[in-house]
Amino acid sequence: MTYSPPKNLRARRFLPWLVAITLLLVFSGSLVHLLTESWWFESVGYAPVFWVRIKWQLALGVGSFIFYGGVLWANYQMARRLTRDRAYHLSSRYTDPAQRQQIERFIHLGTAGLVFLLSLGVALRTASAWQTVLQFFNPTEFGTADPIFQRDIGFYMFKLPLWQGLQDNLLGLLVWSLLLASAVYALKGEVRPERGWKYFLTGEAKAHLCLLLTAIAVVLAGGFWLDRFSLLYSDSGVIFGAGYTDVHARLQSFWLMGFVTLAVAALFLIALGRSGFSLPIFGIVIYLGVLVLVNGLYPWVQQNFVVEPNELTMERPYIEHNIAFTREAYSLTSVVSEPFPADNSLDRAVLDANEPTIGNIRLWDYAPLLSTYKQLQEIRLYYNFEDVDVDRYTLNGDYRQVTLSARELPVEQLPPEAQNWINRQLKFTHGFGIVMSPVNQVTPNGLPDFFIRNVPPVSTVDLPLDQPRLYYGESTRNYIFTGANTDEFDYPQGDTNAAYRYTGEGGVPLNSWLRRLAYAFDLGNVRVLISNYFSPETRIHYHRLITERVRQVAPFLTYDSDPYPAVIDGRIKWVLDGYTSSDRYPYSEPLNRRTDMVSLVENTSPLMRNGVNYIRDAVKVFIDAYDGSLEFYARDRDDPLLATYSRIFPGLFKPIEEIPASYREHLRYPQDIFTVQAQMYRAYHMENPEVFYNREDLWRFPEHGEEGAVEPMEPYYVIMKLPQLEGEEFMQILPFTPANRDNMIAWMAGGSDGDNYGNLLLYEFPKQELVFGPTQIEARISQTPEISEQLTLWSQQGSGVIRGTLLVIPVEQSLLYVQPIYLRADQGELPALQRVIVAYSDRVVMRETLDQSLDAIFGDAIAPPPAPADPGAEPAPPSTVSDLVQSALESYQSGQQALQQGDWQRYGEAQQQLERALQELNQQNP
Repeated sequence: MTYSPPKNLRARRFLPWLVAITLLLVFSGSLVHLLTESWWFESVGYAPVFWVRIKWQLALGVGSFIFYGGVLWANYQMARRLTRDRAYHLSSRYTDPAQRQQIERFIHLGTAGLVFLLSLGVALRTASAWQTVLQFFNPTEFGTADPIFQRDIGFYMFKLPLWQGLQDNLLGLLVWSLLLASAVYALKGEVRPERGWKYFLTGEAKAHLCLLLTAIAVVLAGGFWLDRFSLLYSDSGVIFGAGYTDVHARLQSFWLMGFVTLAVAALFLIALGRSGFSLPIFGIVIYLGVLVLVNGLYPWVQQNFVVEPNELTMERPYIEHNIAFTREAYSLTSVVSEPFPADNSLDRAVLDANEPTIGNIRLWDYAPLLSTYKQLQEIRLYYNFEDVDVDRYTLNGDYRQVTLSARELPVEQLPPEAQNWINRQLKFTHGFGIVMSPVNQVTPNGLPDFFIRNVPPVSTVDLPLDQPRLYYGESTRNYIFTGANTDEFDYPQGDTNAAYRYTGEGGVPLNSWLRRLAYAFDLGNVRVLISNYFSPETRIHYHRLITERVRQVAPFLTYDSDPYPAVIDGRIKWVLDGYTSSDRYPYSEPLNRRTDMVSLVENTSPLMRNGVNYIRDAVKVFIDAYDGSLEFYARDRDDPLLATYSRIFPGLFKPIEEIPASYREHLRYPQDIFTVQAQMYRAYHMENPEVFYNREDLWRFPEHGEEGAVEPMEPYYVIMKLPQLEGEEFMQILPFTPANRDNMIAWMAGGSDGDNYGNLLLYEFPKQELVFGPTQIEARISQTPEISEQLTLWSQQGSGVIRGTLLVIPVEQSLLYVQPIYLRADQGELPALQRVIVAYSDRVVMRETLDQSLDAIFGDAIAPPPAPADPGAEPAPPSTVSDLVQSALESYQSGQQALQQGDWQRYGEAQQQLERALQELNQQNP
């Protein structure tokens, strides 16, 4: 007779295998993704960064899962063991032992599932806290102590977050343990209300729950001890941080509540040796009563009857703490303030002496220029300019401010019939080139005067662009393959297309079937495995969005919202600014706390969402647009946060001293951090506590009209010479006005060149004199009859009038106001620069060009001596009728050829030449 094991025994044998297979299927996607990500980090040269994170995440996740699940399961099993002689009430209605056993098994499995889910949730949260744990073990001192507890700021940045997280998780663990044990005791009849409230729980079950309540009380006492430090982030008083009530009432209440909670814990322990549950209940009632009285009522009385009647006197030292720590957290202590007389002493000689400043006044606003770039230089429907950026280059020997934009190829813009896998992943893989134009030059028909244009790039300046292809950018959202057995589309070439094969080192090599299988599974596309287009040289490129790419490597940094391209050593490099930021700096005002002041920082910015109250311009990232290589340079060597990250990830950041000179030439002081500092400086330039409390000298950003809406003025880049500098430099500036008036009161500048990088300068106007603000100048422009009449006339003729940003340009000790005027057809998207308005002192003029407007106010510029005749110069315009006809024909043919090639710049020039020839013909034949 053959022995056959019972069915339930066979089921038990297969159950572990079934669980293992289920877990493997559930987590297979994550495991394969982890494998492909390791290959990606290896391809970009930052594999050690990846493995540091993974090892800590794995250790924290597994460790917390085992510990959390073990404690919960141990308490559940202890409750079962202490009630092993009792059955669940649910099973008492069944007389069949098998049914009772089945009910108990169901409860047992349900509890196991609950413990698993709770432990898994904690494990995932703990694994995501790897950054907090690593900061705890790699702290850096700030060298500054808080004024209340005299602890270094590093304690609040690196130590306190972990202690608070541990306290929260431990408290949750003990509460769930208490709930599980109580549920078992209740379901098994160990809790007996008929005995009365004093004796409803006795014996070993009472001892178990008393021990858990004791542990909960001790953890709560620890929480009160930690809550003392949280007072430095209090938001309940007149300032952010601990105020008078916090220090003299809430701090004492936390100490008292800590001792009361420990006393309650002692009562729970004493109750172990006594019958009944009356002592623990008495302790809980005392705790709740003291909590309401000491932690709620006492601070309320202190605030309303002691502080508010004498608020300024009581809060003065704490206001001083808030001012000092906020200025330090946002690097406002380094702002150098100087007087600016605004004495209206400009003349032609001063303008000529400041030609680099005048010659680099930006006449093109970003929005109109982007629209013009798109119309003239996108060439084909599938190309796209994401935005327009400002930078400076030395071109043909001149230091010039330019606008530029990268021509990317987002596959989403392909026609619907071309949206197939071959085109999206193998053919249309990269954008091509950039466009560049000076900020101050326009063609006679009001369009940008391009330095670099067309596909392939045509340049009029000495700036080599040896590798114009962009595989990585701001619009590259899809993954692609290079090195396949088919050519990539390179650029349009008349009626045909140029082809290309990738030769770079970017991407992950697909040099084995294992890798192809892994990526096919990870991407959910079997074509990766079976396609005949792939070869051993094939590479997959993903994480091609530059912001996503850098966040993969360094997610702990906050990145600027405006990456910009730079042509460096013949290649296109994306430059992205990385900030270290935190919401843990004591007494420092969070960026998003005040809602009564207009903010230039968008609400969607991480700086606003995360309540940031500390920020540093710490890291410069360069991303190669062709191969996607990443370089991180540590700029701020004095930043403790960056020092901690450098210890956690050795080798991630290169010293700023190693940055090549060609890279350094294109560093800009970032607009986001400059905006943040300017925003905080509106209130925190007031260092006197009484003035700050009364908001006597609060500033705001100037406002200007923008297509019918009133918007706060944003910072803008200029090339100018500050009074104390020897020459012109590239910087950004932003004016300020008083909170309730429109006149200007100061302007701030942030340097970007050389040793002046990051230096903040504030120039304050005399408070006894009126200095017109942008809103007042715009009102004066609207009140000038010849200007308002012309703008109205254009509007009535079917053109949209766009008033550009009013720029305030400091020149020597005076101010010049410049506003460009654009015209755009109601049915078109091609804005043209039509006029330039210049305001100075009591004069406002509008002319066709900036030079003409300046001449109208300051007189004609001194003409340079005539240059000798150039033998290679173009001949004089034709004068005979036959010559004019021939010239008109050639201009027409040239324009048609340019139109076929999509060269809108040359087409506009040809049309202008044709118009001149026809006008001369008309004059000779009246």
